[in-house]
This record gives sequence, C-alpha cells and structure tokens, in this order.
Amino acid sequence: MCRVTPLAFILLLTAAAAPSPGQQIRDLEKGINAAYAANDLPKYFSYYAPDLRALYPEGPTNLPDYVKSWTAFVHAGGRIEAFTYSDIHVQVSPAADAAVASYQAVTRTKEPNGRVHSDRFNETDVWYLRRGEWKIVEIHYSEISPKP
Repeated sequence: MCRVTPLAFILLLTAAAAPSPGQQIRDLEKGINAAYAANDLPKYFSYYAPDLRALYPEGPTNLPDYVKSWTAFVHAGGRIEAFTYSDIHVQVSPAADAAVASYQAVTRTKEPNGRVHSDRFNETDVWYLRRGEWKIVEIHYSEISPKP
C-alpha cells in the first residue's frame, strides 16, 4: 500500500493546480497584447527583459530605445486603435525555462498626424524564465505583404 504524507499531498495538489509552461506563455501573450492594444505603456513594457533585442521592419532595437521611441509616439498622439492575433503556436524547451510563441497579428494604428492604417504581421516572441519570472528576450515582427 502506498502512503502519501500530508506534505506530499499538498505538493501534488499545488503541482496539479499550476498551469503548464505552455499555458503560462499563452496567458502572458494575452496580457502583453491586451496592454499593447490599450496603449498601457508601463504594463506593456513590464513584459520585456532588460536585455531585449527586437527585430522590427524599421530595424533592430533594444529595450531602452524601444521604450523611448514608442513612448514618444504615444505622447505625440499616436496609438494602437485595435489589435488582434490568431494562429498562436507555443513551443516550450525541454527544461521548461524557455519558450517561443508565434502568431499572426493585425493592427490598426493611428499616427500622430491622424493617419490611420491597418497592417498584418507575423510575430515571434522568445520568452526566458529567469528568477521565476517569464520575460520576452527577443521579438521578431515582420510585415505580411498584401496578396497580389
């Protein structure tokens, strides 16, 4: 007969209640994308690691430069008016300390000059688990060309 100690039982319950790393990443993607859509800059930038490297259509950047440019864009009157994403795929490393999330995104952006445009992108986010917290360390955002 197998006997389970109270401590082992509590640990089993805790482990069963914790979401899988893949679900954690899906939840984090939902959170960062909601913050982005809401133009909530402090919350949005909190998802990124200090050593972030971002590859955008305009070129590569790092977290301090991205914070500076995107904050200036929003303070000048620019904003995300709508953001949706679909076809999310999450892969988690065997050690469950790194993950890649990729999906298609559609944005409607209002420029500071009032011009509004919609764009479609493929996005890939690389997450690392550091000191018990998931953060994006690499993001790649590439525009999907309109079909001819």
